[in-house]
Amino acid sequence: HVCVLQTVIDLLSQGYRVYVVVDAVSSRSLTDRMYAFDHMRQAGAFLTTFESIVLQLTRDANHPNFKQIQQLIKTSAADTGLFPLQSNPISSL
Repeated sequence: HVCVLQTVIDLLSQGYRVYVVVDAVSSRSLTDRMYAFDHMRQAGAFLTTFESIVLQLTRDANHPNFKQIQQLIKTSAADTGLFPLQSNPISSL
């Protein structure tokens, strides 16, 4: 999470729009990840998921690889434990 956080802050300072795929970032603990994600969001990064990015890039069912992509995202993934991040409990501290 630290390397990603530092890269995000650096890219934002250079004027880039930064999207962080939260289910592709890890850390030693959920607490570390949640604080890093909160910092990234407050700095101006957009937090998203792998599924959201893939579907945005695909645009619609007319994409030539849509069926394969659909099968990929239908495959169950382990819970990341990030659901509480949606209610943004850290920002209220």
